[in-house]
Amino acid sequence: MNRIHQRLDRAIHDDRGDVPGWVLITLMTAGLVIIIWGLAGPALSAVFQQAIQRVTGY
Repeated sequence: MNRIHQRLDRAIHDDRGDVPGWVLITLMTAGLVIIIWGLAGPALSAVFQQAIQRVTGY
């Protein structure tokens, strides 16, 4: 019984080859930022340009 318990414990705690969760979260967040920036970038740039033109009077 002890042998089975040891093998099971090793299998549960053996994380070789697994990508840690924080790496996946970081990559997915970066991907979302790139996608959102790609879609909203031109619109945000236009809003910024309009705001600058209103402030400077041009």
